Amino acid sequence: MTLCIDAATGVAGPATGSVDFLKFRTPRGPRTRVPRAYRRSDFDVTDTVQVSSPAAVREAVLQLYSETWPGAPREQLETALHDFERLFTGQTPGYLGVDTVYHDLQHSQDVVLAMARLMAGYERGHQDGPGIGAERGLMGMVTALFHDSGYIRETGESAIPNGAVFTRNHVTRSARYLAKYLPTAGLGDWVPVATRIVHFTGYEMPIDSVRINDPRDRLVGHLLGTADMLAQMADRCYLEKCRDRLYAEFVLGNVAVHAGSDGPKVLYGSGLDLLRQTPQFISSTIENRLGKAFGHAYRHVEALYGGDNPYMNAIRQNVEYLRGLMRGSRWPMLRRNPPVFTVEPNAMDGVRTLLLEHLKEVWKSPPARINAG
Repeated sequence: MTLCIDAATGVAGPATGSVDFLKFRTPRGPRTRVPRAYRRSDFDVTDTVQVSSPAAVREAVLQLYSETWPGAPREQLETALHDFERLFTGQTPGYLGVDTVYHDLQHSQDVVLAMARLMAGYERGHQDGPGIGAERGLMGMVTALFHDSGYIRETGESAIPNGAVFTRNHVTRSARYLAKYLPTAGLGDWVPVATRIVHFTGYEMPIDSVRINDPRDRLVGHLLGTADMLAQMADRCYLEKCRDRLYAEFVLGNVAVHAGSDGPKVLYGSGLDLLRQTPQFISSTIENRLGKAFGHAYRHVEALYGGDNPYMNAIRQNVEYLRGLMRGSRWPMLRRNPPVFTVEPNAMDGVRTLLLEHLKEVWKSPPARINAG
């Protein structure tokens, strides 16, 4: 999914939420592993799992799976975690590996860890109600792993400069990948479900039009869409990544600026323009998408942390910091430069070059009034 104004696809409209996110409070209880003030850039919200490391994420996810469903075989999940690593690092035949700088390997690993925690929290808190179950939980984790596989170019698409070109249709492409992959992982019966719930991570299909019969499958879809948003907005370097990386992906995906019939159309004039709209986006997302549409599924993680919610705490910290920067126009304070985890050795340099080339092409179109500052 995708973004500061539309975290999954970049197809965004004005935010409509009225909730003040900073008034959000999680239930009080033992405070277990809340975000640290100086949390490491490529670690999760608890600063305990290096989400840039396939081995570290694999260990954490497998442990959560085993603790949640004791005795359930975990070989399929372990294989899927290895297959994910091979796909994103360019070792899967027919695919070039991930080259998108915002939706990189770290992002997807952060999402599957959040997904595992949400499902574990739900199972722990609903022991007397309808459970997710080990097999459905496995399907949910595998779908989380490959929810952004649609950004990865196939070998026949090598002429396409970067996977960000697929911003507007990457979820549909991810569903297509899942339809091919799941039968090879012994999960072929789950293809109809997985290829639908993956759309909860994007905006290509309205949520109400995602047809799912079993309420347990819809629950897993809501947890998946929630995990995607939580992992992005709680990232230690979310603000810098929106400004420097997501904006670049939006440019290459013809979202930020695109050529219209009467000249260039500007949705985001710059990375800072994107950031200025982020507090409203987060507020609307918490109220309308995570709250109303997904049934406040983010609260299920609190069963693992004594009633606390480290993801929401980290998101609140990001919003508070951003609002402080906006009040004083102190943009130079955003100076973190975390590593990018793609197959390209100089990923940011390459993307910046592509961004400039794309903007030059767009601005060759006839003059038009610009509506972004």
